[in-house]
Amino acid sequence: MGESLIILAEGANQATVVNELEQTLLRVFILIIMFGLGAGLTPKDFSLAVRRPWGLIIGWVTQFGIMPFVAYILIVTVLFQFSPPQEVGLIALGALIMGSVPAGTTSNLFTYFSKGNLALSLTMTVNSTLWAFVMTPLVLFFYANLLDLGESVAIEFSELAIVILGLIVPVGLGMLVRRFSANAGAVLELVGGVFGVLFIPFLIAIWVPRNWQLLLSTEWPTYAVAIGLGLVGIFAAYGIARLIRLHPMNARTIALETGIQNGPLAIAVIVAVFIDNPRVDEILLIPALYSLFIVIISTLVTLWFRRANVAEEQKIPNLL
Repeated sequence: MGESLIILAEGANQATVVNELEQTLLRVFILIIMFGLGAGLTPKDFSLAVRRPWGLIIGWVTQFGIMPFVAYILIVTVLFQFSPPQEVGLIALGALIMGSVPAGTTSNLFTYFSKGNLALSLTMTVNSTLWAFVMTPLVLFFYANLLDLGESVAIEFSELAIVILGLIVPVGLGMLVRRFSANAGAVLELVGGVFGVLFIPFLIAIWVPRNWQLLLSTEWPTYAVAIGLGLVGIFAAYGIARLIRLHPMNARTIALETGIQNGPLAIAVIVAVFIDNPRVDEILLIPALYSLFIVIISTLVTLWFRRANVAEEQKIPNLL
């Protein structure tokens, strides 16, 4: 990848470079998060999912159907309405990547706090992560061509798939650890969850101080897309889940799993695939902003879920 990873730019022509220590920390964060993701599942979780697969099926549809579509709609109706597509094409690409990656471990944490179905959440996260090897390049290829971004950004979709596969391998290894040692798997799951939560403060610490001028100069449509991606995704999935009469606990789970994307994975993929692009800062802008705001959005949504639905679910039979 070169001697340094370009993370974002402080200005139009000045790049911010992550030093060797920060490169190592970023890689460690990603690996531990993905290991913990895999270690969160047991054979019992899979058997439950197989016996009652509708949550996984609906989650798959919302994850790889709704989220990329939401990113596309926000790009067309917000980003392209206020800036020429040729000027914000790379920003749009970052939004598409953010909408096309699988769910992250942060969704498991907020599912727990919202009194959702944690077993379903963990299973959905791993399921979408494993499917991402195929689905992320496919949906990205489809929407990038729909927006006519393919040639302008020179996307190597085969390279993208290989990078995602490499990041998914730790998930399988984590599952093996859990299979042979439940205690080690539980510890790894806990550590992965903690690192997933700490990734956001880590991103803030290494990125915001160096890029505050970029944040101040970024126009509001970019912020609207970064914030709207998670917010619209959560409530679109929640609306669909309730429309088909899923139990409120499972509807909350599917909503959070859909709207809370794997920000660390999106950033890692962009850095790996587009490291040689001199304008990689533009591709990373929305994933970085999304990662900064999704915790605030998820916290507010979780508080609303707890107040609006926990009492209701006691009156409704489990329909999933």
